[in-house]
Amino acid sequence: MQPWSALEGVNHTSAESPLLATSGATANAGADLRAESYGTFNQVHLHDDEDWVVRSDGSKPEAHLQKQPVFTWRITMLIVALAIFTYHSMTYDHLLPIFLQDNRVTDISTLARSVFSFPGGVGLSTRTVGLIMSSDGIIALIIQSVIFPALAHYLGVWKLFVVVTVLHPVAYFIVPFLIFLSEDFLFIGIYTCLAVRNILSIIAYPVLLILIKQASPSDSVLGKINGLAASAGAASRTVAPPIAGYLYSTGSEIRFTALAWWGSMLVAILGAMQLWFIGQMRHSTVTIQPATHCHYIPDDRQDQTYKETVHIIVTDVNGHSQDI
Repeated sequence: MQPWSALEGVNHTSAESPLLATSGATANAGADLRAESYGTFNQVHLHDDEDWVVRSDGSKPEAHLQKQPVFTWRITMLIVALAIFTYHSMTYDHLLPIFLQDNRVTDISTLARSVFSFPGGVGLSTRTVGLIMSSDGIIALIIQSVIFPALAHYLGVWKLFVVVTVLHPVAYFIVPFLIFLSEDFLFIGIYTCLAVRNILSIIAYPVLLILIKQASPSDSVLGKINGLAASAGAASRTVAPPIAGYLYSTGSEIRFTALAWWGSMLVAILGAMQLWFIGQMRHSTVTIQPATHCHYIPDDRQDQTYKETVHIIVTDVNGHSQDI
């Protein structure tokens, strides 16, 4: 059920009736998007310009009851982007603890024999890996509460989506090089990798949900859109662990554990290339308010106003139209 119950809720697009709860990139419970959060605890507000269609003499043309397509090209491409992101994000969560606990090759001279030699992993204990994973949650919390709303404010949702999508392959490229670090710099390298990955991944997920909601033709079709998005995400989460595990085991046999990481990097590159098929949606704005006051973001909660813009399409008798 959608949060709205009145008829006017069908024609009014707002963040009060967003997508239904859908699962995240990992096996964690889905975020309740009905709370205007879109996978984040910050408040998200959508605002669209209005379109008026009138005749040249000022009269209103007859309404033609035409079924509006639900899965438009933009909606389909955004759902594909969500599936791609879910896949490589899931592989990261699957591979990281395995890679951190895999046996470490201590003879550095054997690593220098070939540029493509990445044998073993980091060689940490299970207890240490558990502490690292818990610290990863703290890093994610800071990014969610501080960095995400600040970047969304200064870059905008679309530009931010482009930046994190293009830079996402870097998160997978740098991880295999941790085996070359000495023990003095190992944890610095690990937390650097986690910070890079969290900044890109935590921002990408809510931004994708916002763009899908923004591109939906009507609030009345959000159930269908959410169903396809959830199915695409579930399919990606199903195939990601076995494929990543197979690539990692194969890489271990040939002393090239980077195979799994760089395989996910290629998928992330595919997601970056897919940006050409999405395109920016015009005449629509998104504002994100942090859950707590941030010094670097203007706090306009008390007096939040939008610039009302109406696009008037004038149609003459011959059927030609002009947008003014």
